[in-house]
Amino acid sequence: MSDPNDPRAGLAEITAKALVLGVLLSVVLSAANAYLGLKVGMTVSASIPAAVVSMGLLALFRNHTILENNLVQTAASAGESLAAGVIFTIPALVMIGHWKSFDYLQITMIAGLGGLLGVLFTVPLRRALVVPGELTFPEGVATAAVLETGDAAVGSDESDEGSSRSNSGLKVILWGALGGGLFKLGQAGLGLFTATAEVARKVGDTVLYFGSDLSPALLSVGYIVRLNIACLVFAGGFISWYIAIPIYYAMHGGDYADMAAADAAWTIWNTKIRYLGVGAMVVGGLWALVSLRGALLSGITSGLKAVRERGQGDRPARRDTDLPMNWVLAAALFGIVPLFGLYWHVTGELHVSLLMAVVMTVAGFLFSAVAGYMAGLVGSSNNPISGITIATILFASLLLFVLLGSDAGVAGAASAIFIGGVVCCAAAIAGDNMQDLKAGHLVGATPWKQQVMQVVGVLAAALVMAPVLSLLHTAYGFVGAATPSQTEPLAAPQAGLMASVAQGVFAQNLPWTMIALGGLIAVVVIAVDETLERRGAGWRTPVLAVAVGIYLPFELAVPILLGGLLAHFADRATGGDEESAHGGLLVASGLITGEALVGIGLAIPIAIAGRTDVLSIVDEPLGSWPGIVLLAAVAWFLWRAASQKANPAPQASSSGDLS
Repeated sequence: MSDPNDPRAGLAEITAKALVLGVLLSVVLSAANAYLGLKVGMTVSASIPAAVVSMGLLALFRNHTILENNLVQTAASAGESLAAGVIFTIPALVMIGHWKSFDYLQITMIAGLGGLLGVLFTVPLRRALVVPGELTFPEGVATAAVLETGDAAVGSDESDEGSSRSNSGLKVILWGALGGGLFKLGQAGLGLFTATAEVARKVGDTVLYFGSDLSPALLSVGYIVRLNIACLVFAGGFISWYIAIPIYYAMHGGDYADMAAADAAWTIWNTKIRYLGVGAMVVGGLWALVSLRGALLSGITSGLKAVRERGQGDRPARRDTDLPMNWVLAAALFGIVPLFGLYWHVTGELHVSLLMAVVMTVAGFLFSAVAGYMAGLVGSSNNPISGITIATILFASLLLFVLLGSDAGVAGAASAIFIGGVVCCAAAIAGDNMQDLKAGHLVGATPWKQQVMQVVGVLAAALVMAPVLSLLHTAYGFVGAATPSQTEPLAAPQAGLMASVAQGVFAQNLPWTMIALGGLIAVVVIAVDETLERRGAGWRTPVLAVAVGIYLPFELAVPILLGGLLAHFADRATGGDEESAHGGLLVASGLITGEALVGIGLAIPIAIAGRTDVLSIVDEPLGSWPGIVLLAAVAWFLWRAASQKANPAPQASSSGDLS
């Protein structure tokens, strides 16, 4: 007998086609997001594009349901999130010289077991963070709206319209991917134009720099994170490049007198100013933990209460059934043991390895809870993963330095990065997991089945992370670890930051003055944000967005700001129409995916030939002007998609009521 309060109780969820599509999309999106994160230092949520793509693919089958679609996007977005955890930390092991190449087994263990812990750590928090509806979970609600809009299984009268909407959305993503892919092919493959436009001048006793990366992916990142975050990233860049660098050059200009203006600016930023971002990130990560202490305690208490109720024989409804807590605890212990073995293999010290395992477990749980809460507050794309990871690595490095001394050198720094890698993967997956559980709660999914698909997505992505990193490292290299022939190394900014901090602790050469000044900047930003919150302002200043901007190369912040401005004016043109915003979001997601996949594809011939110009059809690039013109065309295409009002579409209820 069907439950009138659960109209989707009989719909299929975990099926063979959902598993296969979830695994395939997890692999593709994890590879694409790995490239994006290594290039620009930021990643974006893949839940909505994954939902649209799965709609189009599931439409090829005679029978499919909204719950299958939800599980496909759940697994797919897990791959995207795991990529963030890996690329923010693991490349640092190559940058510090601990690895000459990427170790497949160790990377797979860190990614797979770290991601698994992220899923398990959030199981007891779902009832406290998702069910009450107090947190917005913006991407989860938006994903649920897309799933409802394209649902072809709700009723026969809506099936044709739902199928048409899903196919239309898939076409939009494909057109965006084609544009982003062709742009990347022309720039990095055929060598027709340069990747950046920049100018620098020495003016009096200082140096001024302006530059912009010519990348559809960066423009799209700005569109997705919207104007508030885009402005804060740009503000962080402004602090570094128009305040800190000119002041530092005015004080120490004689040391850079023989350098060209651009070289002087980049050298100052790389060796001194970017550590302002380190200080800001550490303070921001610690502030996130302190400010959420009440929510964390409430979530843990609620989860334990649910366990006690289940132990007393109370059988929860289908839509409120998580993985059994005894299974969760057993799986968590199973994951910690091999990681302890990995630490022992790295350090050769039993007591140090035990301490590393304890630090990893405690930090992993606390920061997974922070990431889950922050995902509900600001969304997965704006989650402070890098801030809490750098705080973990700094703490672990200082602790290991006390135990091992400065003689540990590279091995000690690597040990801290191993801890940070697991914590970063766990936190990244936790934020994504809570976002997907919110979407599932709104469309009537079964929580434990979503948690299983999260595990499937994590394991699928973990298996391909090492080959993707190896391919990108061989073809492009990373800043600070590139060969002379690798003329366009990937920035890998977060990994570079992790490497600098871990090495700096053991070499005792961290510029603590710069780190302290960065922490002071973060305190000011936090104070401003708290004031805005008390006033109920719509515009906020989350500290980690500013910290990322301080640390990123300025040329990356410019197109991100342009994308945020484009989103703002498109919203004004449509009056905030959500369906139009989804159209722009799909184009932006396609542009990111296309550029990333072509970048990975180009890495194959580049790696084989050992040179970046293997496909070039001109002796010298034509300069930056073709890229500027083409980027303007891409911006117009994105504007068209985002600013045209669409027909009204059914939206997911924020209360989760399906009646």
